Amino acid sequence: MMNDRHTRNNSAGIERRHFVASSVAVGLTVLPARTVFSYQQNEKVALGIIGAGGRGQWIADLFVKHGGYRISAVADYFQDRVDAVGKAFNVPEKARFTGLLGYRRLLETRPDAVAIETPSYFHPEQSLASVEAGCHVFLAKPIAVDVPGCLDILRAGQQARQKRLVFLVDFQTRANPLYQEAVRRVHAGDIGPIICAEARYYTGHNPAREEILARDPDNKELQLRYWAALRVLSGDVITEQNIHALDVATWFINADPVKAYGTGGRKGRKGGGDCWDHFAVIFYFPGDIVLSFSSKQLGTGYETIACRVFGPDGTADTDYWRSVSIAGRKPFEGGSVEGLYTTGTEANIRTFYDAIRAGDASNPTVEPSVRSNLTTILGRMAAYRQAEVTWKEMMETAEKWEYDTRGLKE
Repeated sequence: MMNDRHTRNNSAGIERRHFVASSVAVGLTVLPARTVFSYQQNEKVALGIIGAGGRGQWIADLFVKHGGYRISAVADYFQDRVDAVGKAFNVPEKARFTGLLGYRRLLETRPDAVAIETPSYFHPEQSLASVEAGCHVFLAKPIAVDVPGCLDILRAGQQARQKRLVFLVDFQTRANPLYQEAVRRVHAGDIGPIICAEARYYTGHNPAREEILARDPDNKELQLRYWAALRVLSGDVITEQNIHALDVATWFINADPVKAYGTGGRKGRKGGGDCWDHFAVIFYFPGDIVLSFSSKQLGTGYETIACRVFGPDGTADTDYWRSVSIAGRKPFEGGSVEGLYTTGTEANIRTFYDAIRAGDASNPTVEPSVRSNLTTILGRMAAYRQAEVTWKEMMETAEKWEYDTRGLKE
């Protein structure tokens, strides 16, 4: 389970819902982003980048290559990161912001939209504040590390609809036509009623960040730089990374799991951080559908992000790095999805832009993302306890994780 210093309410740290409330109180309720009717024909969407680490820098480049965006501001805790993005995309120094509250100062510049690429722990507070500030939101997954955070994202999505703001969660698989067609066919009954399913996420890891953390494990700035190694900031491997496989499974099954039983641990990694390196969970869905899930983040060898769904008339087979197809009485040849990490993100960037231009605030990615994120949390709880946990218990317990931010600059 989480260390007590991570789960307790800490008055000296930044408590998330108070953080958002105080943001509103000090004046982040700015004028809404411009609607489709006030954009000029060739005017670009002013985009603020919140989170300028490796993925933040990478995705900023994809936004610019799209042609419909300009990077107007950037925020990250670290100066070197904001300067890297600022210099690459000609962001003035006055529009580069650092510290834990840098994102608030970015919002005060009133960008049309923001891309949030920070540690998962901060996504709820930053998403709520961005919607309150009138910005369209492009959000990395996972959306949160705990149940209260997931509910905050649900609320942010609902508020975005009311404000006619676009809110998109960046799952690459959901943007891919082959995945979309496979799911459509399964929902249409092409494999018959779903009997059972399996999801897997097998990968290695780079021990360098954990070796650095191990030298100075209480260094908060190192924790922020290598946040994926810490449960409280990432949600652990099952949430931060394995959500890709579990999201596809819940997309196919299209239901909340009823309960889960799990196990796992940390055996192959000896450096800093506290994330587990393997999970094994059985999820039970309505209609007696059983989903078997397993993952590992250690070593080398076979790697996959896959989901298979079995029915009496066929099998749907998806692999993030390889292909999508259906075998059975109504086969679907499908095809290769190699390069999905990039092509899926590019597709989401296009969809985000088109929705902003069209004034389409239907925001269909919000609720499915909340469901899949909560599914990972259910599996995590079951694995930590090595016991059965029901969806009802998870939601009623609503365990909230807290990160002690004392010693970090605002």
